[in-house]
Amino acid sequence: MQRSALALLLASATLGTATPVLALPSDSNQTITLEADRATYNEKTGITTYTGNVIIQQGTIKIQADSLVATLNKNRQIQQVTAKGRPAKFQQQISAEKGIARGEGQTIVYNSETGIITMTGKAYLFQDGASFRGNTLRYSISGGDIEASGGSQGRIQIIIPPSATQNQSKVKSK
Repeated sequence: MQRSALALLLASATLGTATPVLALPSDSNQTITLEADRATYNEKTGITTYTGNVIIQQGTIKIQADSLVATLNKNRQIQQVTAKGRPAKFQQQISAEKGIARGEGQTIVYNSETGIITMTGKAYLFQDGASFRGNTLRYSISGGDIEASGGSQGRIQIIIPPSATQNQSKVKSK
C-alpha cells in the first residue's frame, strides 16, 4: 500500500517536470496540488487515473475534469494526459505580458512530446481577447498556434477583437 501511494505521488509529481513549456517559467517551480475523489496507479503500465471532480494546479496552470488519465513514458515522465468532463477545462498564463488562456472541451488531450493540447467536443479557447469555437481545437502551448475544425458538427467560429493600437489611435483622434 505504501509503495503504491509513493508511486502515485511520484507519478503526479512528474507533471511538474513535463510542464515548463506550458506557462510561465516560474510555474514549473511551484507546488503541485491535486484533488480527486479517487486515484489509482498501475506501476506496470505507468498509467495513473484520477476520478471524481479532479482539480490539478501548479502556479498559473489549472486543470478541472471529471476524470484524468496520465500516461508515463519509460523514464516515468508524463507522456500524455487525457482529461474528460462536461466540459473538462484548463487555464494557464502564457507570459507575464499576456492574460490567462482558457480552454474547454468534452475531452482534452495534452501530448508532452509535441506540446499540443487537443480539445474535442464543443471545444472552446479564449486567448488574448480572441475566442475560438469548433468541434476540435489543436493548441500549441509553446507557440500559441491554433488549428480549428468544425468536423461533421458544423463550422468553426473565431472572434478577433480590434488590436490595441487601433483602439489607441481611435481614442487619440477623438
